[in-house]
Amino acid sequence: MMKLKICGMKHNTQKVAALRPDYLGFIFWEPSKRFFDGKPPEVSEAIRKIGVFVDAPIEEVLAKIEQYKLWGVQLHGNETAEYCEALRHATAWSSTIETSKKSSKATKEIKLNIIKVFTIKDNFNFSLLRPYENTCDYYLFDTKGELPGGNGYMFNWEVLKDYSSTKPYFLSGGIGLDEVESIKKFLKKPESKYCHAIDVNSRFETGPGLKNIETLKKFKEILKNN
Repeated sequence: MMKLKICGMKHNTQKVAALRPDYLGFIFWEPSKRFFDGKPPEVSEAIRKIGVFVDAPIEEVLAKIEQYKLWGVQLHGNETAEYCEALRHATAWSSTIETSKKSSKATKEIKLNIIKVFTIKDNFNFSLLRPYENTCDYYLFDTKGELPGGNGYMFNWEVLKDYSSTKPYFLSGGIGLDEVESIKKFLKKPESKYCHAIDVNSRFETGPGLKNIETLKKFKEILKNN
C-alpha cells in the first residue's frame, strides 16, 4: 500500500494524527506560513515525524531532532552531498553519546533518515542525484516554484520516466483530491516502482497549516485501496 505523508503541520496536528498517516512533516523554516514553533506534539510512535529545513546550520537541525524526536529530516534547500554526510556523522555521534549513558540492555542504535528534495518543472537532469546516492535515504520530488514547497501546483510526472536510481522517493507538489485518478494511472506505470509515499500539503488546507480533515480522510482511504 502506498504510504502517505502530510506536511505543513501547524494548527490541528492531533486531529490529523488521528487519521494515522505514515508521516507528519513539520516545517522549521521561519519564512514559511506553516513554520512550526510549538510544543513537541504527542502522536503515536507509529507515525514518523519529519522536520523540513532549508539550508539550516547543522547545529540548528540537530537541536530540532532532539527537541521534537524526529525520525527524519527533509532538506529543501541547496544542501550539498557533503552537508548530508556531515549531518549523518553528527547524528551518529550524538546517538553514541546519548546511548552510552544507558545500560547495555537499553542501548538502541538511532538512525536519522535523510530526505533530499529536488524541484522539477518540465524536465530534470537526474545525474544531479549521483552525489547523494550514498548520503541520503530517500529523495523527494516537488514542483519548482517561488517558494521551497507549498506552491500548490504539480510538475510533469512524465519526467520520472528517466529516473535512474533505485532509491525510494516521495512524490510531492500540488497533489489534492482532484488528482486521485492521475495518481492511480501513475501507480500503474514503471516509473512509479520506487515511489515510496505521496506527500500532500497546501491542497488539503482551509488556511496555512490548518488541514481539512474530511478531505484528508477521503484521500487516505483512496490510497489504502490502491
